[in-house]
This record gives sequence, structure tokens and C-alpha cells, in this order.
Amino acid sequence: MTEKRGIFITFEGGDGVGKSTHIRFLANTLENQGFKVLCLREPGGTAIGESLRSIVLDPAHEAMAPEAELLIYEAARAQIVAEVIRPALDRGAVVLCDRFFDSTVAYQAFGRGLDRAFVDAANVFATGGLMPDRTILLTLGEASQGADAGLDRAAGRADADRLELAGHDFHTRVAAGFLALAEEFPDRVRTVDSSGDRSLTSAMIFHELSDLFPWMRDASLCSEEFFAVLDAPFVAQASSTHGGGARG
Repeated sequence: MTEKRGIFITFEGGDGVGKSTHIRFLANTLENQGFKVLCLREPGGTAIGESLRSIVLDPAHEAMAPEAELLIYEAARAQIVAEVIRPALDRGAVVLCDRFFDSTVAYQAFGRGLDRAFVDAANVFATGGLMPDRTILLTLGEASQGADAGLDRAAGRADADRLELAGHDFHTRVAAGFLALAEEFPDRVRTVDSSGDRSLTSAMIFHELSDLFPWMRDASLCSEEFFAVLDAPFVAQASSTHGGGARG
């Protein structure tokens, strides 16, 4: 791993689809296999990014224009790519990121209605053209189901953020945007239904990554018993305490 570029994997999807749980499990497995792993979230991952995150997600900023929202996300992304992601990949690490530029297309282009071509160009500018090697899109079925899951998650929390409070129609457009991206980029974006047991979802994620990590095809390493630990109650409780990335 130290003699070649690392591997960049992003996780996408609406709120409540299980990104944090599956990123953590994948990271632990990769580390046990000897890989250097870095887990990140967007926006965030740097001092500048975390400051921008607090601004863009603050419910008090209800009047924020969609254009301003987009540029805040891109500023945070430019910083994390330059300061953290590229150096980690150059060191040969596996970088797992909770959201990346696909969220910006889904939330700001499909959700807010900003011009798709401009959003795509802004993403390229912020990332310097960096592309994930693989994107795992976790879904809960149809677009309306994904929207309902996000709204249910927000309704149950006293600290719901500005985008979680954006309403059903907005989240339906976002969920549809993610599915459209999966159809547009099938080689990179792999859709995994996370509505079933966590163990089944994780096994499907490993299957979609097995061309990058051939040992994931080894049934003696990645058996049903190996994934079954994810269905234990303490895993669900621990995962609920971890905040994920945030829409943009």
C-alpha cells in the first residue's frame, strides 16, 4: 500500500440509511487486513471544514440562499481534498468518506434546483478532478421511502439540522437524484438496499468492493458469521451515537 496510490471510497444516501455503521465496520475490517484507513465526513474533516459545517447546517440560517449553500459546501470540500484526502491517498491509505460530491448534485442540483452543469463544474473545481474509486449508495427502496426515512429521523431529534428540516418534497427530490446518479454512473456508483439486516447490507457492500479488494471474495474470511456481528443490539446502539456527513 505504501508504494502506490491509495483507494478512495465514498458512501452516499439519505439520512438514516446506515452509512456510519457500515463505514465503521468496513474500516475495522480493512485495518485488520493490514490497510491504513482514514475515515472522514463531509463537510468537515479539517478545522476550516468543521467551521463551515456549523454555518451551513445551523437551523438559524433559514434564509441562506441555495447559491451560498453550494459555495460553502464546495469551500469545505476544496479544503479537505487539499489538506487531507490527497495526502492520504499519496501515502497509500484507504480513505472512506461519508458523503462527497454526489451529495452536492443530489441536494443542491436535484433538491434545490440549481443548474446541474454549474454544480458539476463547481465539484470539479473544488476537487481538482479527484474521483472516488467506488461509491456505495445506500437506499431504503423507492425515493419516497428514502425521503420518509430522513424526515422520521429528523422528527425524532431535538437537534435536527437545517437540511433535515427542509421538508418531504425536498427530500424526495434528493432521493430521486441519488438514484439518477446511480443510473448515470453504474461503474462507479453501486446501489445497496439497506432496509434489511445490517449483516446482509454489509455483505452486499463487500461484494460491490471485491474487485478493489479481492480477498473479500474469500468465504472463509467473509462468512455469514463474520457479518452477523452487525446484527447484535450493541452495534446498533453504538452506531446511533455517531454523526455522519451532511448533505452537500
